[in-house]
Parts: sequence; C-alpha cells; structure tokens
Amino acid sequence: MFWRRYKTPLAALSFIAAGGAAALFASGSWDHRIWLAGLIITGIPLLLKTVRGMLGGRFALDLTASLTVVASLILGQPLVGLIIVLMQSGGEALERLAEGRASDALNALEDNAPRILHLLADGDIHDVQADDVGAGDLIVLRPGEMLGCDGDVVAGESHLDTSSITGEPVPQHVRVGSHVMSGSINQERPLTVRVTAIARESQYARIVELVREAKSSKAPLQRIADRYAALFTPLILIVCAAAYLASRDWMRVLAVLAVATPCPLLLATPVAVLGGLNRSARRQVLIRTGAALEGLGKTTAVLLDKTGTITIGHPEVTSVHAVNSISADEIVRLSSAVEQGSGHPLAQTLIAEARRRQSLALPAINVSESPGRGVEGDVEGRRVMVGARSLLAERYPGTRSLIESLDRSDQDDPTLRAYVAVDGNLVGIVEYADMIRPGMRALVERLRGSGVEHVVMLSGDRSENAERVARETGIDDWRGDMLPQDKVEVVKRFLHDGESVVMVGDGTNDAPALSTATVGVALASRGRGIATEAADVILLADDPSRLADAIDISRRTMRIARQSIWWGLGISAAGMMMAAWGLLAPIAGAAVQEVVDLAVILNALRAAAAPMYGKN
Repeated sequence: MFWRRYKTPLAALSFIAAGGAAALFASGSWDHRIWLAGLIITGIPLLLKTVRGMLGGRFALDLTASLTVVASLILGQPLVGLIIVLMQSGGEALERLAEGRASDALNALEDNAPRILHLLADGDIHDVQADDVGAGDLIVLRPGEMLGCDGDVVAGESHLDTSSITGEPVPQHVRVGSHVMSGSINQERPLTVRVTAIARESQYARIVELVREAKSSKAPLQRIADRYAALFTPLILIVCAAAYLASRDWMRVLAVLAVATPCPLLLATPVAVLGGLNRSARRQVLIRTGAALEGLGKTTAVLLDKTGTITIGHPEVTSVHAVNSISADEIVRLSSAVEQGSGHPLAQTLIAEARRRQSLALPAINVSESPGRGVEGDVEGRRVMVGARSLLAERYPGTRSLIESLDRSDQDDPTLRAYVAVDGNLVGIVEYADMIRPGMRALVERLRGSGVEHVVMLSGDRSENAERVARETGIDDWRGDMLPQDKVEVVKRFLHDGESVVMVGDGTNDAPALSTATVGVALASRGRGIATEAADVILLADDPSRLADAIDISRRTMRIARQSIWWGLGISAAGMMMAAWGLLAPIAGAAVQEVVDLAVILNALRAAAAPMYGKN
C-alpha cells in the first residue's frame, strides 16, 4: 500500500538526486568529486536497503539517514552525507557483531536419528532404511544402538537410556511386554521389538517436529532501536517541515537532518550489548545473540527442568545402612567387588563410592547376574549378593522378615535401594538418589528477588519425585510425568499470557521447549549437544546460579542502552532546534552528531564493566 501511494514521489526524488549528482560531478572540483564519488558508492546500498524496508512496511532507522544522503546529493554537500553514511554503516556493523549467529538445532536432531534398522523377517536379519519399516514388523536393537521406532519388546531383557526422551538419568529396565520409545539407547543385551509407530510417527520424530515448529513460529524480538526510531523519526520530519516553512532555506533542512540522523540509536544498543555479552562471558555465560540478551532482561517467568538442571543428573550413593556388626565401609567394599562384574548403570556409581572411601576391592569371581534385579559372586571366600529386595527374598527366604522390618518405605517411595547379603544373611542397604545441586534454593529466592514472577519446575520424572525436589528447593509450581510436547505446551501457555519466558534444560527432551521459549538456556556441562544447539544462552559452568547473573547483567545492559539512547536523542533534539533556527550549518550539524555519537559510545561502554556497587 505504501509503495502504491508513494512510488511516484519516490521515483521523482531518486531521479532528481541522480541528476543532481551527475551535474555536481561534472562541474565540481576534484576534491568535491572525490567526496561525491565516495557518497555515491557508499550511499546507494543504504538507499536500496531503505527502499526494501519501506516496501516491507519498515520505516525505522534508515529513513532519516537516507533522506540526509539524498538531500546532500541534491544540495551539493557530499561531505555531510558521507559522514552520515560512514557512521550509519559503522553502527550497523557493530549491530551485526552483537547479533552473532544461532546454530541449527533441527539439523543436529535429524542427523542423530537412526537411518538403518535391523529388520527380522523369515528368521533372518536384514538392514533396511528406517522409513521402510512398518507397524507390526520385528526389528532387532543391538547394544549401543538408538531405537528408531516406538514398539513393544517381544524378546530379550536389557536397560535403555531414555534420558533423551524423559530426561531421567536412571536407565529403564525393559523385558518382554515393555513399551519402548524411539530415541532410547540400548545399553546391554539385544532386544527384539515389534514396531507400533513407524519412524516418521515415533516419539523422536515428534521431538524433531516440535523443534521445527518452534523455529518457524518464533517471532524475532523487535530491536530496541527500532522502537525508539518509530517515535523519533516523525519528530524529525516535522522539524524539517517547520524549518523550511519558516525560512524557505533547504540548507536548514539538511542541517536538521544531519544533526538528527539517529546514529545514537544505531550505536547505543550494539555497543552496550557487546559489553554485556563480554561481561556475561567472563561469568562463563555464553549469550549467542543480542536479541537473547534483550530477552533475558525482560524475564518474568523461569521454567527449570528437574534432572540435570536442578539436580546433578545422575544417581549417587546417599547412605549405607549397616546391619549386624559389619561396617558401612565393609559393605561398600564387598559390594563394589561384585558390582565390577555387573553391567547395571548403578554398579558404576557404587564403584565410584568405593573409590571415594578408598575401599575398592579386587573383582569378585564366579559372578552371575539377573538382569535388572541383581548380581552375586565370590569375594574372599564369601558369597556376596547385591540386588533388589525381591531377589534377596527369593534366593534367601530367611531375609524376608528382616528386609520388611528394616525397609522404612512403601511402594511409592522414590528412593532407590540395593540390598546386600553375605553368605545368605542381609548385612546392609545402599540408598541412591539424584542429588539436588547446592544453592538451588538460593537461586530460586534470588530470581524472585530480581523481579521474576514465576519460577516453575518441569520434569519427566514421576510426580512424587518432582514434588519432593520442588519442596526442597522452595518451588511452589511444579509439573511431573511430562513428555517433551507437554513442556512445550506449558511454555506456550506462559507466552500466551504475555510472559517473557526463560526455559532452562540440558537434554534432547528439552530442545523443543528451549526453542519455543523467549530465551532458551542450556547447561553445557550436562547438555547433550541438541540442547546446546537449540539454546540461545549456554551456561559454560556447571552452575545454574549463573542464570541469575546473566539476567542481572542483561537488565543492567538494557538500562544503560536506554539511558544512552535518551541522552543521545535529547542532545540531537536540541541540535535540531538550533539547526532549524539557522544556528548550525549542515557540516557543523554532522560534526555535532559525531560528538553525540562519541558520548553515547562512552556511556554504553559501561555495560562491559562491573558496577561500583552491587553484584550486577
């Protein structure tokens, strides 16, 4: 609509400018011609960019600078226009540097998806393309491979790493009849799976599609400079019109344009943002774009994944309860000897605990394992078993009553336990848990104190586990039993309510929510590649409290940027009045503008320095 309405005046203005430039070039002195040639070479890209923006309905920062260039050509003042173009180009270069670049999380997700599956047909195994496998087909999943389809286990028993889907660190024990999801990684033994959902309709494919939708629908943040330019540009045009009507002097109009060209808008934000990015990096927070830094400064809701973000992300031994006369260290020593022959994920945790206690024994002999239930072997002439309560009660019925009297939990208690028996007698219980990171309660309180209205925990773990962690960290709003698409829906609900949402996660299952949020934050030390690709901000230190630092730095950075903009626009407005009254010539107006730019840059540089008082 704009182009249809104004295409004739714009075309006429361009024709006049081109004609004036040709006449000036033919008649001017050599130094004049050099300035004019420089303005034509540097000004044409700016004019073309402005016209493209106008055709797209954007009339922000470039319009005043382009009018200055055209007026400089028409009025034979190429040096004025050249100064403005150089400052405009320098500001845009700084802005591009501050903006950075985002990685392509979608490609990384798709590259990780299995391409070849092992189809079991007619008693033989054939390697086929994943898309050629249909519902009802049988596929073989070998140790170390990722499952490419959803299905049900029809043969075999093993543990699956499901952390990319649920985020939970404890592998899932699967046997005949267990339902398994694509994206899970087989850890121990081969499994035969009957396909229930083909590759392009599987859980992993849904994660890829969620990230794709988030990337395509997420609107870019409007630049702070454009918001101010939308208010300042009409004022400039009004002053130009008033100056001409009062004096009938086009030189005054050029002087007004020269001093009013909004270089402070171009320079204040990127200089401040670059300073904020550098200061964040010193705090081991990598913010990929200037838009992400701006978004952090507006945060009203922080959504935290539980496992790997609030918790450390893997089970640790929390306590060892000794029975009879045997010590806790001796229980760990004997257990670690047997566990060295086990493929169970918790075995490595117990071995690490033995090393910490400096009580690691030599490996047991005659080791036998019941997958998912326990392991036993001979240690120094004694038969040692480590496993589930059901296995001990089955092998050694005499321990049943003692187990029941010692076990303080019911079936819903989330604590993981391993029971230890020596020569048929129960001697101890080893408890495991995914520990909460130190300082998480303090982080929650700090976020609330900084103006964050909503702190929410999201988890794929069972609701009772999620509730326990939320209670211990002081989080009032929590959700458990969540799949990746459930987390996305929570993010969308907050966005729909007008909140500026920061999502913090560490795994593939968090990638869709990270991409959907206003700003996605990942922990690099825990992130599984995809999360760090999808995120706008990466915490390089294994410390979620750095998120509060990043938010504080962002808010201070944006405060300094806005302050610089208002100072710059205020001085420019005063200069515009002087130029309109004829007190500033065009070249003097351009010089005043450069002084304003210098002042803006010096003030914006404060964003890179730590404040004299306070933490931010």
